[in-house]
Amino acid sequence: MVRFLRHALPVGVMVLAFAALSCLAAPPSHAGTDGTGGGDQQETEQQGDASHPDAVVRSGLPVPRFVTLRSNEVNVRTGPGVRYPVEWVFVKAGMPVEITAEFDTWRRIRDVEGTQGWVHQSTLSGRRGIVVTGQQLRTLRRDATTTAEAVAQLDPGVIAKLRKCKGGWCQVDVGGFRGWLQRDEVWGVYPKEEVGE
Repeated sequence: MVRFLRHALPVGVMVLAFAALSCLAAPPSHAGTDGTGGGDQQETEQQGDASHPDAVVRSGLPVPRFVTLRSNEVNVRTGPGVRYPVEWVFVKAGMPVEITAEFDTWRRIRDVEGTQGWVHQSTLSGRRGIVVTGQQLRTLRRDATTTAEAVAQLDPGVIAKLRKCKGGWCQVDVGGFRGWLQRDEVWGVYPKEEVGE
């Protein structure tokens, strides 16, 4: 099961988060990269200012895109900066999230449940991962076919390292096992996305 903590906030706080998004339409001023640097303590380096559209910086990478959490403790905020309150904390490194917007050094992410919030780019990694979806056990197979030997059974919510995807199958590493899952059994990869090692 994917574990994270959430704290309820008044509606007024959510309005502030949406107001910050109004600046996202501004053109990029320079390119950067995601997933570089240390941990959450680097949030204070560049907070971004939602009141100044010229502060918008984009990485040059496609949005949306999937990444993973770099550490076991990632603060998710209501807006793109340390002045915004922490709404909840993710507590699982390697968990896939989808970047849905960029503002300066901040990234708005969405988790497997559809919840969104802002994190500093230093808390993200370009490595790819998946979450097993559905309500039943999923069979990890030796090859990319439904008749291949079963390697393991995976519970819904299990997180695995994504190695590659081709056609309707994705190869993953999890708990010392390597095998193939059907693409529609996981979250963290787009329907027709080709992923290589």
